[in-house]
Amino acid sequence: MTDLAAPPASPPGPLVDAQGRRIAYLRLSLTDRCNFHCSYCAPAGPEGCGDALTRAELARLVRIFAGAGVRRVRLTGGEPTLRPDLLDVVRDVHGTPGIEEVALTTNGHALASLAAPLREAGVSRLNVSLDTLDPERLHRISGRTASLDRIVRGLEAALRAGFASVKLNAVVVGGENEGELGDLTRFAWRHGLTPRFIELMPFGTGRPVPTAEVKQLLAAQGISLVADASRGWGPAHHMRGTSTVDGETLGGLVGFIGAMTESFCDGCNRVRVGADGALRACLGGRDRVPLVDLLRRGASDADLADRIRGALLTKGERHQMADGAGGLLPMIGTGG
Repeated sequence: MTDLAAPPASPPGPLVDAQGRRIAYLRLSLTDRCNFHCSYCAPAGPEGCGDALTRAELARLVRIFAGAGVRRVRLTGGEPTLRPDLLDVVRDVHGTPGIEEVALTTNGHALASLAAPLREAGVSRLNVSLDTLDPERLHRISGRTASLDRIVRGLEAALRAGFASVKLNAVVVGGENEGELGDLTRFAWRHGLTPRFIELMPFGTGRPVPTAEVKQLLAAQGISLVADASRGWGPAHHMRGTSTVDGETLGGLVGFIGAMTESFCDGCNRVRVGADGALRACLGGRDRVPLVDLLRRGASDADLADRIRGALLTKGERHQMADGAGGLLPMIGTGG
């Protein structure tokens, strides 16, 4: 078994890609299993590689990435809360020298019982997916196992647990949820959350709604928006909004991720390792490096670091999602 307490690798210099962009953010998928079947993520079903990286393999990869300058790790899926050893994985990542922040993306289904343990284990920021406040629409988008009541209870538990940030992620699907963006925004603000609206990417089914149209829909639904310079680690840009409905005045930030119409590639600082153990320098790219094979064939930390650096030096200037989904890994395998 790999020694989880081994010292970090020390390859020369920080991670950079072919465009000279500094890579300091690792998105690490813990599983490609999910208890939801979202149309834009896993339209063909939840099954995938089925052979996820072990806890020791995950810890070793994080140690190598941290030694090369990665400072933030986001744990994703599939649905990461399905891993029985999730809290141990979080503790390993949080305790890795050089890692400054651990975040997690979840559908919220198990969050009511896991929020406090996750916070104690070292997660400081959460993204929770919620595309609609209508239970029947939630079933259409995410499957019959999705429960609005359970997700809301999970959000409430997360707020009680004291996370530094809880974001509400909504993928905007034309013909489904674009009529309730204002209600989603007010719901988020009312609960102390930051709503974020994500353009549909070409991984599943549904009609995309461009970010410019999303802003128009918000304005028509009672959300006044002004520019804001707030930026985080990820690709979202933010605006500050207010709303007064039935005498209730609310306000806060609104995030937008316009992968298809408002490219965020210039500021990309991320690299992904999928649930299949493959490194993907770009979510919208087609090249993969099978790190799992190297791990299991006894490659040294230096060899793994060299392969990671080499993969980043082939990363394109822009993602290839506009070229269609052919060759792209389904969203469920990368965590987005």
